[in-house]
Amino acid sequence: MLSVAYVSTYPPTHCGVAEYTKMLITALKSVANVTVHVLCDISKRREIVDKETGAQVHNAFIKGSSSYNKILDILAEIGGVDILHVQHEYGIFGYSDAILETCLKAKEERLARKIVFTMHTVYHPLSGNDKALKFQEKLNNVDAVIVHSFLKEFELQHQGVSLQIIYRIPHGTHLNPYLGVSRETLLAELSLSREKIKGYIITMPGFLRKDKGLDVLIDSLNRISKEKFTAIIAGELRDKKLLDLIEYARSKINIIYLERYLSSEEMLKLIALSDIIVLPYRDKRGTYSISGILHLSMGSFRPIIGTKVPRLIELYQYAPRLTIPPKAPEELSRKIMWLIENYDFGVAYMAYLYGYAARTQWLRMARRHVNLYNTILEH
Repeated sequence: MLSVAYVSTYPPTHCGVAEYTKMLITALKSVANVTVHVLCDISKRREIVDKETGAQVHNAFIKGSSSYNKILDILAEIGGVDILHVQHEYGIFGYSDAILETCLKAKEERLARKIVFTMHTVYHPLSGNDKALKFQEKLNNVDAVIVHSFLKEFELQHQGVSLQIIYRIPHGTHLNPYLGVSRETLLAELSLSREKIKGYIITMPGFLRKDKGLDVLIDSLNRISKEKFTAIIAGELRDKKLLDLIEYARSKINIIYLERYLSSEEMLKLIALSDIIVLPYRDKRGTYSISGILHLSMGSFRPIIGTKVPRLIELYQYAPRLTIPPKAPEELSRKIMWLIENYDFGVAYMAYLYGYAARTQWLRMARRHVNLYNTILEH
């Protein structure tokens, strides 16, 4: 039986990588005979067997730590694993190579046969982040590096990481199980009032940070008749300055603000409730990543309007007519109005993206992970 240990944040930690890891494990257990351990961030959770995934969960590290030796202790206790797989994000592990050195030590001490890193963010030299670039140079020491997009694949190649160890496996897509549920039921389950809903439901889901472009969305909605839409802003606040912006917007337009962290289940219900998803992101210069919210939206077969940024590269590839430049509220308002007035055509136009959603559903991506694990174990 294949044994895998994931080093990652994990629910109930509020983190996109945590949700990603749980979805991957859920799919993995459905497609392969595998024992899964999660060596996760230390939180209030007890060390348990996750009832939903069957994974054995161990509190193993503190985010941003300079030492990850407890990972070695846990690996020794469980008798080692075939694959030690790090879900790497700089916001979790910092810019030092401490986590990499710990994994290489685990391999040296025969606590793990092979080391895999999924790079959720890749830095370009124009970022000016020398620490991240030095870390990326050292990825040649591992057995496989997984990336989610062509942009990340070629950026690492240009930085000297061997193409022989880089594997592009797209971010998984969860096909929304709530698409057939009535609007009234979804509103009730999300504790939303039917009386507050007018026209099309336009939703911006996910963590609320400055880079998500909330200011651009509000500016664009101010240009559209209030009777045509209800805007739902939903997600945990990561920048308190945005509260003033939301309060200002409430006085001008019909906005519902769900000020809380939404579980994956709640997020899927919200997206199923929506008519249009808007992702007006602005990316940090010199960074490449992929949006998990984009994949939740794709799997809900809803029209999506987003910006031409690396994080939304798949939207630009498969539905370019519904993408706009960042920081362009006038153009965003025109796209929203066009979609409201041509909704059925917009849904039909998204078919190519919906096809991509079907091809990247989690079960298929889990099989590709298993195939990769088996491939590197043979060498």
